[in-house]
Amino acid sequence: MSEKKVSVLEGFKAFLMRGNVIDLAVAVVIGAAFTNIVNAVVKGVINPLVGAFGTQDLDNYRSCLQGPCTTDPKTGEVDGIEILWGSVLSATLSFLITAAVVYFLMVLPMAKYLARRAAMQAAKEGVQEKIEVSELEVLKEIRDELVAQRSGGTSAPEPGDAPGGAGGAAAGPREDR
Repeated sequence: MSEKKVSVLEGFKAFLMRGNVIDLAVAVVIGAAFTNIVNAVVKGVINPLVGAFGTQDLDNYRSCLQGPCTTDPKTGEVDGIEILWGSVLSATLSFLITAAVVYFLMVLPMAKYLARRAAMQAAKEGVQEKIEVSELEVLKEIRDELVAQRSGGTSAPEPGDAPGGAGGAAAGPREDR
């Protein structure tokens, strides 16, 4: 029974230590902290800008759907049916600001960084592939030379080769010994 508990605990530990779970937890914590910043920007900057054209608090923008929509000052109750479209506008602005900041300060720079890194990696792999191809070509030439020497045929001498086409290298076992 203790083996089952250990395996369950090990499975839970493996689940928690997976990279995407940790990344998600960090993102949630950072997002919660970032929400405070966005709300402060909306209340401190956006609402006053909107207030230049009307009410400073977006929550005061509302329409009456039915009835006179009067508010009792003592109880705060509203007679009639109100649509609080100002709070929807405030939430929409908060969302757009959050999305813009996340995109322009986090997603876009990271995408550019990853693209640059991928281009560098591709260039590095291209150079490595070119080196591997040239090494392969040299090995094929050496093989062809050896095959030509063993079969008795001679290949055309390369510039700088010694007479006999072997380039000073041993030609392999000789038959006339």
